[in-house]
Amino acid sequence: MKKIFLIAGLLFAGSLTLKAQQDAQYSQYMFNGIYINPAYAGYKEQLNAHSFYRSQWTGIRGAPRTFSVAVDAAVANDNVGLAFQVTSDKLGAQSTLGGYGSYAYRIRLNADGSSRLAFGVSFGILQRSINASELVTNDPETTMPAGVQRTVSPDARAGVYFSNDRFYAGFSVDNMIINYLKSGKYKLVPQSKMHYYLTAGVLLPLNEDFQLKPSFLLKDDLGGPTSLDWNTFILYKDIIWLGGSYRTRVNLYNKDYLQSTLTYSNSVVAAIELFPVPNMRVGYAYDITTGPLNGYSSGTHEVSVGYTFPGFKVRMANPRVF
Repeated sequence: MKKIFLIAGLLFAGSLTLKAQQDAQYSQYMFNGIYINPAYAGYKEQLNAHSFYRSQWTGIRGAPRTFSVAVDAAVANDNVGLAFQVTSDKLGAQSTLGGYGSYAYRIRLNADGSSRLAFGVSFGILQRSINASELVTNDPETTMPAGVQRTVSPDARAGVYFSNDRFYAGFSVDNMIINYLKSGKYKLVPQSKMHYYLTAGVLLPLNEDFQLKPSFLLKDDLGGPTSLDWNTFILYKDIIWLGGSYRTRVNLYNKDYLQSTLTYSNSVVAAIELFPVPNMRVGYAYDITTGPLNGYSSGTHEVSVGYTFPGFKVRMANPRVF
């Protein structure tokens, strides 16, 4: 195909410069790590449900829209974490729908179990599609397909996660299977790449009421620019989280194949999380674009809702008891 663009050349250029990775972008990942690491499953040690909706680059036709819902819990004396997640992501003519089941084995590192090292895996199904009727070509060809091209493929993720009362760190990788699968006859369906996530954070008490929580998230796909999120939040009791993030490109190793004109600054994020009733959290994040789409986009809106069911423990039946 000659010069095929998704909806607009500006959107495509922005996705290369700003998003870097093909995976959906999250600004509130720190409120539920299951979105980036299967080893997070069971972290809260209670039944926990969480969902979010993200509308990226508002005002630009074909801009990304992402919705996800996840449920996780701890079982087997909190030594095993289980999770299920469904995600829908749309960027221009491209759409991705995925469902994953996660298993995490959580190793106690101290007597009360407040310090744990978890190893997690996820297996699922990804449906990738592209609607050719939404593609814009400046040099149409007779062989250009019409309608929707769609592929369904298995996939897997893996990760490791450490946490205690004050510190956490995790590393994960996704698209472990689908990265090696070809689109076959559906040549327009985008090919997924493996993505790597490294994150860490610490909780620093300031006084009896306030705590400071700095953290970072490093993302790379070994192809596009490496992305770094610096996050800082102030926590006031169990009432409110207030803070934000700065997302930028970093050079960890040589990528001389990238365009020299790519900008470093990506976006500034302001975020808030409230606890309107016990065990319920409601979050909102607003991304202010600082890269090439600044002036074209009205920013990015992301809303999240989570609920932890108090005292609800999932029990697994003993296979030896009939």
